[in-house]
Amino acid sequence: MKGTILFTLLSILSFPVFSQKGYELGVLAGASWYVGDLNPSYGLKTPEPTLQILGRYNFNSRTSLRLDIAAGRLAGRDSLSENPFQQARNLSFRTEYIESSVNLEFNFFNYIHGSRNQYFTPYVFGGLGFVYYNPKAKLNDDWYGLRQLGTEGQRAGDEYASIAPMLSYGMGFKMDFNYEWSLNVELSARQMFSDYLDDVSTVYPNMTELESNRGPIAVALSDRSAERGIEPIGQQGRQRGVSGDKDSYYSIRIGVVYYIGMLLCPEINRHQ
Repeated sequence: MKGTILFTLLSILSFPVFSQKGYELGVLAGASWYVGDLNPSYGLKTPEPTLQILGRYNFNSRTSLRLDIAAGRLAGRDSLSENPFQQARNLSFRTEYIESSVNLEFNFFNYIHGSRNQYFTPYVFGGLGFVYYNPKAKLNDDWYGLRQLGTEGQRAGDEYASIAPMLSYGMGFKMDFNYEWSLNVELSARQMFSDYLDDVSTVYPNMTELESNRGPIAVALSDRSAERGIEPIGQQGRQRGVSGDKDSYYSIRIGVVYYIGMLLCPEINRHQ
C-alpha cells in the first residue's frame, strides 16, 4: 500500500507543468441532493437549487488552491421511499444551507488559458470545510424548526450544533472560451461529520417528557406515523434513525470562471 501511494505521488510530481500563476473567480449554479436516513439509497427525487462562488489560485498548469462558498436547499421525505419502515415512519424535512471549504485541485492535463491546444482538462479536488444547516418540517401549512424542538428528546441547551465540519471532494471539467473566460462543470460531494442534517439520528424519546419539555408540536413532528392512518410507532427507545451513518449531500453545477492572473511566460501561449 505504501509503495502504491509513493508511486502515485511520484507520478503526479513527474508530470510536466508550466508556470501559469494567477487567480480565477467564477459563479456556478445547479442542483443538490441530500443523502441520509430519509434517502439512504441516493434517490434523485428531491433536487433543490444551489449556487456557488468559486475562487482559485493557480500554482501552475496542473495544481490549484481553491475556496468554495455555496448556498442552497436540501430536502428529503420518507413518503418517497419503497421501504416499509420509512413509509410508516413518514418523516420529512427541508433545510437551507451555507457552506465554505478550502480544496486542493489537480488537473489531469496541462491547462493553459488561451492556449490553442491545452485549453481543456478534467480535474479532481478535495479538502475540508464547514456547513450551516437548520432542518425544518411542515405541519398544517406551517414550517417549524426541528432543532429547537428536540424531536429525539434533547433538552434545551443540548441540541445538536447548527454548524458541522465536512469533507469536500469532487470532479469536474473545464474548457476555455478564450483567454479570460472558461466553462466549468462539476460534480461535488460533502460528507458531514454530523447525522442531524435531516433531524433524524437515534431513537424515539419518551413522548410524555417531550410534550412536557417542548410542547405538543414537538411530539407531532417527532412521530408522524399516525398521519399514515396506522398505530403510532414512536415508542421510547425504538429506532428512529441510524446514528452510525453520517449525512451527506452532493451537487451538480455548471458556470463560468474568469481568469484574472497574468502568464509568466506569455510566449508559450502565443505559439501553441
